[in-house]
Amino acid sequence: MNSPTRTRSTWIGVALLVSAAGALAAADDLPKADTILDKYIEVTGGKAAYAKVHNEVSSGTMEFAAMGLKGQLVSYTAEPNKRVAEFTLPGVGKLLDGANGEVAWATSAIQGPRIKEGDEKAQALLEGTFNADAHWRDLFKSAETVAVEAVDGKDCYKVVVTPKAGSPITRWYDKQSNLLLKSSMVAKSPMGEMEAVSVFSDYRKEGDLLVPHKVVAQVAGRELVMTVDKVEYNADLPKDRFDLPDDIKALLKKQ
Repeated sequence: MNSPTRTRSTWIGVALLVSAAGALAAADDLPKADTILDKYIEVTGGKAAYAKVHNEVSSGTMEFAAMGLKGQLVSYTAEPNKRVAEFTLPGVGKLLDGANGEVAWATSAIQGPRIKEGDEKAQALLEGTFNADAHWRDLFKSAETVAVEAVDGKDCYKVVVTPKAGSPITRWYDKQSNLLLKSSMVAKSPMGEMEAVSVFSDYRKEGDLLVPHKVVAQVAGRELVMTVDKVEYNADLPKDRFDLPDDIKALLKKQ
């Protein structure tokens, strides 16, 4: 006769086997990641609409509620890989962050100028790729749908994408709308590694494209809220808009 302990162990073993089989079956039922990523492009405007856009200027606010700080944020991006973000904080001044496909940099009155290196540079260059979602096959070496999880009460496909350079990024796409609702990654910074989680909402049409107008980010236990007020495509930008700031040029010369 089996002892109670052995019987309990047997049932636990069977339960684990059944659970594993269920998980495998669920995984088999999940749509492929490339299908989800391609569909995101479709539901937000389609390849043709993305192809018509060559630069973008987004403006709005960024708020650190816990610190009582709120300022104006303007982001300039242009194909193929140029980006400059300006955050103006009252009483502090401008904080600039940018990339041009080769150099990733940041400068502010608080920390001064610096050149990003290693994984931090890889992340910045990836973020600086214009219309990155439309070119995901060129940027990621793998993409996998790993589960179904809820985000704010909505069932989402959980997709892990791994860049050709840098750390994996986890994304959650709404099963119903296929819109991106959340992303998570391990961000690199001078203070070390930290998890960065962003939640996207308030999707609205700008031109032919559907874009989120609110992003709530959690970084190192601090919350910041970015609200987009205006988006302009194919703007008439100054030729020097993406030139490196003088203090960044000086650092490069030293290197």
